Amino acid sequence: KNLDGIDVRVAFCFPDVYEIGMSNLGMMLLYNMFNKRPDVWCERVYSPWLDLDKLMREQNIPLFALESQDPVRDFDFLCITLGYEMCYTNVLQTLDLSQIPLKAADRDESCPIVIGGGACAYNPEPLAAFFDLFYIGEGETVYDALFDAYKANKEAGGSREEFLLKAAQIPGIYVPAFYDVTYKEDGTIASFAPNRPGVPEKVQKQLIVDMDKGYCPIEKPVVPFIKATQDRVTLEIQRGCIRGCRFCQAGMIYRPLRERDVEELKESARAMLKNSGHEEISLSSLSSSDYTHLEELVNFLIDEFKSAGVNISLPSLRIDAFALDVMSKVQDIKKSSLTFAPEAGSQRLRDVINKGLTEEVILHGAHEAFVGGWNRVKLYFMLGLPTETEKDMKGIAHLAERIAEEYYDTVPKEKRHGKVQIVVSTSFFVPKPFTPFQWAPMYTEQDFIDKAKVVKEEIRAQLNQKSIKYNWHEPDVTTLEGFLARGDRRASEVILKAYEKGALYDAWSESFRYDIWKEAFAETGIDIEFYTLRERSTDEILPWDFIDAGVTKEFLIREWKQAKGEVVTPNCRQKCAGCGARRYEGGVCYEGKN
Repeated sequence: KNLDGIDVRVAFCFPDVYEIGMSNLGMMLLYNMFNKRPDVWCERVYSPWLDLDKLMREQNIPLFALESQDPVRDFDFLCITLGYEMCYTNVLQTLDLSQIPLKAADRDESCPIVIGGGACAYNPEPLAAFFDLFYIGEGETVYDALFDAYKANKEAGGSREEFLLKAAQIPGIYVPAFYDVTYKEDGTIASFAPNRPGVPEKVQKQLIVDMDKGYCPIEKPVVPFIKATQDRVTLEIQRGCIRGCRFCQAGMIYRPLRERDVEELKESARAMLKNSGHEEISLSSLSSSDYTHLEELVNFLIDEFKSAGVNISLPSLRIDAFALDVMSKVQDIKKSSLTFAPEAGSQRLRDVINKGLTEEVILHGAHEAFVGGWNRVKLYFMLGLPTETEKDMKGIAHLAERIAEEYYDTVPKEKRHGKVQIVVSTSFFVPKPFTPFQWAPMYTEQDFIDKAKVVKEEIRAQLNQKSIKYNWHEPDVTTLEGFLARGDRRASEVILKAYEKGALYDAWSESFRYDIWKEAFAETGIDIEFYTLRERSTDEILPWDFIDAGVTKEFLIREWKQAKGEVVTPNCRQKCAGCGARRYEGGVCYEGKN
């Protein structure tokens, strides 16, 4: 494109290193979509690592976009994708190095409009002070309207404030400055309301209803210069999930499940592999096994690309006979391990979280895998789930032991490739907005450590303990994530203070410093336990209640009660749970009805 014919320049930032950001599907999709508009010029921006950050500050080099190396400050928009809470200090680094005032209230007409989007934008309040606006929902829907409004405002000589007012009236756009929050004496929210006319009380999530018409497929993916974390073509096969796991935010906010046409997927796979030269293709979705045409698609990929040496990656797959058959065709069994995610150690707790996975199914899957030649298994669990007991924690060790026993019972001694290897990993549960567990309390760091010790000791007591390896996540990161996930506007003060004191790259264990955050809490007078340890009442105003994410509060409350009663809710294809997503008139809610 010729820059002279461009009306809107967009710097699209992933607030982490290039190797991580280049694997982000959402960024790839929007970069592709924006640049298809003849009047828009979109470039990429990533966070400089600590050594380059230091150098840029010393030499006063402003942060620049990757393609042109023009300063980010010279662009019309700075879009920042928010995929996980632990990148929040990197957001401030991006603004700071770009020489853009950190607080939206301090920006003038010369500054880009700073937009936040992605999964964490469903609770934008901890970052509200730093963003001009947030985009709630899937990016393919209203960005065109936003860019058109910007162009019209610029042509009319309108101000920054006038554009933001126009933007606030576009569905899915939230402008924090146009809303006021008041608090009760106990620290909970008393009111949250617009402070000017024409601004909606509720911000509606935006999504593509018809994936065949609204989706903008990537034909020519940008190929990284260096090895990215996921160095492969990513083919999105569907959005949403039918499962209804009560801990899973993505499964709620991306409802309803919407599938892409299998013939279009075949064409996309051909084009992306041809144009990129990648030697691996990954089928992306929250639950690949639920894609109706999975068998047809996978068999096509095997037949079409196996001779070219293309590997097929199948994340989020339930381990059944079909999955094992496919994996035996596309993986080196001796090198690869199978992943199961029971999430909880007992059937009772799996019912609480609505996992929809029985021990019988897990053991049958392990049996089939061992018969097929595998002897390495990864098991993922969460500790600190609502209603968890010591029996549930010990159940993690017992399930790992039963899987080990299954191997030795299934595979004759002369056919074994050595011992079975089972890696048990536990993360600590974080309640997320727009899930039935959004009201649940968390535990203290010491509680989390004690829970991990229970599992560790119980694994040591098992007969096959030498076959079982145990890993667990650091609890301080989890506690902070819990604060950032459910924080309100006051959290901005802590984030800013922590950044000023040197917090950066908090998602990276080698640079995460919890002592800095503790100092930030102490200096701002904000009590982290108010946000983490407290069970919320279902009639409390939550910081994100002004967003309509498609699932109703009534449904989430119903699911919260079902969880406490250990009652399972059937998946969306078995029976409609009345979550509210049917109003979109598409996807799984309308399968076979047109």
